[in-house]
Amino acid sequence: MPDWRNAVRSDPGRPDCSVLAAFAPALLDSALEVPQGVVGPDGQPAPKRFNVYRNNVVVSLVEAVMDSYPAIVKLLGEDYFKAAARLFVTQQPPQSPVLIWYGADFAGFLENFPPLEAYGYLPDVARLEWAWLEAYHAADAKILKPEHLAAVPEDQLADLTVTLHPACRWIRSDWPVFSLLSVNRFDGDEGVDLNEGQDVLVTRPDLDVEVRLMRPGCAVLLEGLAEGLSLVQAAERAAGSVPEHAFQFDKCLADLLTAGAFAEFDVLSRPEAGK
Repeated sequence: MPDWRNAVRSDPGRPDCSVLAAFAPALLDSALEVPQGVVGPDGQPAPKRFNVYRNNVVVSLVEAVMDSYPAIVKLLGEDYFKAAARLFVTQQPPQSPVLIWYGADFAGFLENFPPLEAYGYLPDVARLEWAWLEAYHAADAKILKPEHLAAVPEDQLADLTVTLHPACRWIRSDWPVFSLLSVNRFDGDEGVDLNEGQDVLVTRPDLDVEVRLMRPGCAVLLEGLAEGLSLVQAAERAAGSVPEHAFQFDKCLADLLTAGAFAEFDVLSRPEAGK
């Protein structure tokens, strides 16, 4: 079997492996020199050509991040966002050729970016925007409707477990992330109280992604159900997470069903606790 590495080296139309190894890092780091062996049509080193290509690659990646975080762009301003995103791109280059999934770690970058440490809400707003993107691209599935749940025998309802819809996401935050997203992404006009924490549900019951503010304890109920707890077990955990009488199980469950948070199941083969 021929050695492809020797074939690369012996092919005059291809750069050798050392050039290829240096090419990608140099694209994202302007401090690195143009890799040896990168030449123009005349066979001479072509630093200007390489710098143009380098700039185009970085700009494309910055634009990919911008497309995923329009609310953060508005909160920071386009120029500042682009400057921060360029740093992100150089520090965390893509690991996949699928650019719609590039930028998943941007919230973590914002959280550890010293110039923005006074704006603690930014990472959670970014997490909410990424949840929106995940919900948008999630697999299709039929949603569990109230009438499906009503078909479960009453004596078995308390022990029932459910499966989350593939598009279901949620964010628990000490910041008013729902309000910030609404104002800065969807042109909402409600006021924003930075002293208010908000839990937010993201679903896609049909074609459109929906973002909803959650009632007290509802996010904890959802977390418990996601872990496989029964309705009763998850409700008990949720009730203990908020002030007494603040948790309204019936309304929370109705909200989750209306939003399409659960996947449909057959009553005869419904998921049960511990199975």
